[in-house]
Amino acid sequence: MLASIVGINWGDEGKGRMVDLLSKDYDIVCRYQGGNNAGHTVINERGKFILNLLPSGILREGVVCVMGPGMVIDIRHLAGEIARLREAGISVSPENLKISDRAVITMPYHVQQDCLEEARLADKKFGSTRRGIAFVYADKYQKKAFRMGELLHPERLKKRLPDIVEWKNLTIVNAYGAEPVKVEDMEAYFEEYGAPLKDYICDVGLYLNEANAAGKKILLEAQLGALRDLDYGIYPYTSSSNNIAAYGPIGAGVPNLKLDKTIGIMKAYSSCVGEGPFTAEYFGEKAEKLRNAGGEYGAATGRPRRVGPFDAVASKYGIRCQGADEIALTKLDILSGHEELEICTGYELEGKVLKEFPFTDVLDDCKPVFEKVKGWNCDISACRRAEDLPREALDYIRLLEKLCDCKIRYVSVGAERDAYIEQ
Repeated sequence: MLASIVGINWGDEGKGRMVDLLSKDYDIVCRYQGGNNAGHTVINERGKFILNLLPSGILREGVVCVMGPGMVIDIRHLAGEIARLREAGISVSPENLKISDRAVITMPYHVQQDCLEEARLADKKFGSTRRGIAFVYADKYQKKAFRMGELLHPERLKKRLPDIVEWKNLTIVNAYGAEPVKVEDMEAYFEEYGAPLKDYICDVGLYLNEANAAGKKILLEAQLGALRDLDYGIYPYTSSSNNIAAYGPIGAGVPNLKLDKTIGIMKAYSSCVGEGPFTAEYFGEKAEKLRNAGGEYGAATGRPRRVGPFDAVASKYGIRCQGADEIALTKLDILSGHEELEICTGYELEGKVLKEFPFTDVLDDCKPVFEKVKGWNCDISACRRAEDLPREALDYIRLLEKLCDCKIRYVSVGAERDAYIEQ
């Protein structure tokens, strides 16, 4: 059994919360792309956790977590994340964490390049998280990156390092005028943060194939959402990897396996961190009210998220890109207390109303078409069955299903692990 949990929109949909919940039904959880440029927030009986690199299943006892070859791993950040979990009493060991030998290492100079480039762009910046993600993926495709498996062969790694540093300094020094990267500093980085991870590094593709043959249930976890996918998102305001479900088996290390189910995660309203077109965006007091109610601040960056009403045009497109079989709707409780709610049901462009998501370049010229529906002026956080919800909330859910043409199976009504409805 191979299933996938993916984001439908711009990211920040609440995937970590749903992975933590659904991991009870799986033996293995695997992250298959991205790095520490996004955060998954999970609240359970042990506290509140923000995970940037580790799969959210790490919080569930008995679940084995895998970091796939499609990931880029900042080993210094990973060391800190593991340390924080251990301080909270969470077990992290080679028994419950496997790291792909083919995953690429994010180097300090990638982070440096990211910061230098954002500074150079000034008011034209892309809104990068400054975690070096674009630059490490660029090096991967230029075949000038280091992989986790090389940590198991330190002499070969040491031999490669001077040539890579010399090449990197052509940009760091000559293009940006910054201080050169030093070979000895990079050697120290590998030794301090890479050496302790050696026992975790393995051929995760072999491990997952053997687990699948043994009947184990595997859940693939993506970061961000369809609209941040490198190929299908709002390019160039995207991530630097493919977070769509179809890439999941490839990024996990099992390109020979096929997905049995894809669960798409989307919010009951819209939120977005970073730059780029966001057609249904709210501004001013209306935005601030929704942002504060939902605690909409980036888990990785702390940046205020841009917010707006539910966007049916973007969501329908995201569901198609992800091939979602069913939906988990998060943060429905945040919309409580409104007599009236808005939904973006179309984009107006040059006098025509679009019902399908257009090419990125015309999005800045699109205006949202809002429709109003009845809200519910009561707290729904204690509801655990669909019939416990007020009629207006049920009508809202059914309308989203109709607009997006996909079944909503799970409805989150709070941040806690058990605060959800399955229908």
